[in-house]
Amino acid sequence: MVGIKPTELAPTATIKFFGAGTAGCIADLVTFPLDTAKVRLQIQGESVHGTKGVKYRGVFGTIATMVRTEGPRSLYNGLVAGLQRQMSFASVRIGLYDSMKQFYTQGSENASIVSRLMAGCTTGAMAVAFAQPTDVVKVRFQAQVRLTDGVKRYNGTMDAYRTIARDEGIRGLWKGCMPNITRNAIVNCAELVTYDIIKELILKYDLMTDNVPCHFTAAFGAGFCTTIVASPVDVVKTRFMNSTAGQYSSAVNCAVTMLTKEGLTAFYKGFMPSFLRLGSWNIVMFVSYEQIKRAMTKAQQSWESPF
Repeated sequence: MVGIKPTELAPTATIKFFGAGTAGCIADLVTFPLDTAKVRLQIQGESVHGTKGVKYRGVFGTIATMVRTEGPRSLYNGLVAGLQRQMSFASVRIGLYDSMKQFYTQGSENASIVSRLMAGCTTGAMAVAFAQPTDVVKVRFQAQVRLTDGVKRYNGTMDAYRTIARDEGIRGLWKGCMPNITRNAIVNCAELVTYDIIKELILKYDLMTDNVPCHFTAAFGAGFCTTIVASPVDVVKTRFMNSTAGQYSSAVNCAVTMLTKEGLTAFYKGFMPSFLRLGSWNIVMFVSYEQIKRAMTKAQQSWESPF
């Protein structure tokens, strides 16, 4: 990212890689209930796993309903898979963004918008290759509703991996891979490129210094832009990943079914929790990421030059 002062030691690719994964986990811990509410709202309207009779109204109404009917722990269904996902996913798509940007600009200091977009698309697609199974399990857990007889779809994270692989084959763990690649290419571009540009402009015109208020402002703008752009693909991805075998023949079929049965508004189901989640996730992640990078770089500098 931009904003390194000449006197500061630039963080290494390794620091960015592990810093991004750690920051992603911190952001997930803080915002996971919002993400779970978003998933429940997105799948509402389907007749899957006994969820047809459940009616959620708004993000906070969804959270309240889940706490009342399933207990507070239901808000963190899939957290283990979510943290596994961030360590493999955020590390690649965010941690390698600067390196990929430098690759496309061939080391030039001035990165064009095209170079930034290409870097965002590349790391977003690469991340899906590593993290798709964790994303499938996370979505399945978040969509899981405890039935009246106490039966649950999966009994634990490892049981979910095993059950999906056994019942749906290894391909089941990669279900929705193409819509996820599409979504994450879009999300990564909107998120990282917007953050990069907003932060760059703030520093260029001396509106703020390279510190927490600057990172907060850039992250909020990135979250808002990302939600608008990515919501339709995100809803299709969630529906398709959560579907039973044979429910949809493809992600395109899922999108067409949604359009014909529920109309265009279906593609923006869960928009407010998506914005609340993405906005807050971006703020927590980018602020944490910048501080972690700075702390790890200083620690490295002290280690290499103790005197």
